[in-house]
Amino acid sequence: MTEFLVANFAPIMFCGLILFLLMGYSLAFSLGACGLFFGWLAVWAGVPGMESLLNALPLRIIGILKNDTLLAIPFFTFMGLILERSGMAEDLLETIGQVFGAVRGGLAFAVILVGSLLAATTGVVAASVISMALISLPIMLRYGYDRRLASGAIIASGTLAQIVPPSLVLIVIADQVGRSVGDLYRGALMPAMALIGLYVLWILIVTIIKPKLAPALPVEARVFRDEKGHSGYTSLWILIAVSTAGAILYAKTQLSGQSLDNVVVLSMAVGIGIAFVLALINRVLGLLTQGKISLLSKMAQQVTFVLIPPLALIFLVLGTIFLGWATPTEGGAMGAVGALVLALARRRLGLEQLKQAMEATLKLSSFVMFILIGATVFSLSFQGVDGPEWIHSMFSLIPGGMIGFLIFVNLLVFILGFFLDFFEISFIVIPLLIPVAAALNIDLVWLGVMLAMNLQTSFLTPPVGFSLFYYRSVAPVKAYLDRITRKEIAPVATVEIYRGVIPFIIIQAIMIGMIIAFPQLVTGNLDKKADVDLNTIEINVPSGYGAGAYSNDPPKAEEDPIMKSLKENN
Repeated sequence: MTEFLVANFAPIMFCGLILFLLMGYSLAFSLGACGLFFGWLAVWAGVPGMESLLNALPLRIIGILKNDTLLAIPFFTFMGLILERSGMAEDLLETIGQVFGAVRGGLAFAVILVGSLLAATTGVVAASVISMALISLPIMLRYGYDRRLASGAIIASGTLAQIVPPSLVLIVIADQVGRSVGDLYRGALMPAMALIGLYVLWILIVTIIKPKLAPALPVEARVFRDEKGHSGYTSLWILIAVSTAGAILYAKTQLSGQSLDNVVVLSMAVGIGIAFVLALINRVLGLLTQGKISLLSKMAQQVTFVLIPPLALIFLVLGTIFLGWATPTEGGAMGAVGALVLALARRRLGLEQLKQAMEATLKLSSFVMFILIGATVFSLSFQGVDGPEWIHSMFSLIPGGMIGFLIFVNLLVFILGFFLDFFEISFIVIPLLIPVAAALNIDLVWLGVMLAMNLQTSFLTPPVGFSLFYYRSVAPVKAYLDRITRKEIAPVATVEIYRGVIPFIIIQAIMIGMIIAFPQLVTGNLDKKADVDLNTIEINVPSGYGAGAYSNDPPKAEEDPIMKSLKENN
């Protein structure tokens, strides 16, 4: 019996974990209890080295508590919760909806773009989905949007917080794969932008094929008009052109020779600064002349002042990370402070809201820490019973080499995403995949971004996608009377929600396939380090002392005092 136990310890331990979970215990304590129990059992069975590994467990736990990277999780969580309560999402949706309101599908385009901005500032899926649904869904239903299209756009755009930096998923995955959070952020940037582009393209196709599903806003609903009835689009386009020209001029004159990251981030910051200064001058002139002199239209000024705060916060968080001015943890700290400043400036943050945000941050951070400690206990015992070798032998049976491995892993993570949270998948599954991926020479940043995109897909997938639950909790389940039109609005059925997200699931599956087929989407944005041939390195050490030893021209051999002394002695 003991021999059978020792020979099959790894699969028995893995099945034991599944049994613990099926019994209804929480994941963190199931992992810890399973690890300690089977660790003790392995010591009793005489598994070599197990006792030494368990003795190292306190040091591993202390190492987790000292991990500076994990500090980014409470910082970004707190930032997202504060922004959720500051009314920024509401202002963004109202303003961007007015900008795109004149075109078919304008509100859907606004939802996608605002969801992208919220994802880049909050990084919290639940906050993004709930905020977008509460604010934009009543407006979309009021003006005749198809419920399936509206639901799919809101849920998909809110779930962008999974992949758009500063995503909490990327922070956790970076810690598990042993790569820097900055590398994961850079690697995820291009796939995230491509995914947003595909969402917008799908909305555009729908508006062309079936325009009745996404009508334009009626004229009376477009509020950003001046006294003469002008929409203000001309002024907005001129402002965008001037800001873009200033950014390009700055990039060409001041940023030549710098990396692409630096050029993009700094030139965008300059362009945004130009727009803000012009809007500020316009407001001052309007106050001094009582509105008689105006450089910008009402729409251009409103768009500038509403977009500047989130864009400034994105630069404060992501820009400083990409430029190398701050670590992700420092960027998260600055983002949290920036969110507090924005909320206080809007006078929408009281002590009660601050207390709620701090409590929610504490709960999520404690949840993550307990899972990580439990996963460490489990993985330590699992390594002691040669679990990685068992996992490697299982994956070696998969045909197709690296491509077969990637397809199998994505299917596995996709299915697990139906039942487990991304934290749980990251702490349980990813550590088991890393040794196999390393043996196949798979870039771990590429794999991490791919898994993050896959986890986002699982958030959308019926019937148990987490984003679907967030949306269902706030979508109307009964008919109600619209407060503006005074018309009865029908409820949103669960079947309509499921059908609405299917096109976006297909888009994300296509995006995963593109990441597998074109790894440069991820790796192309990483810093390239020049290869160094050690055989070509020369180290010139000047001989002698005094001024000659530190001058540009080393002293000649016959002038060297040591050589001269040797010659005289000989």
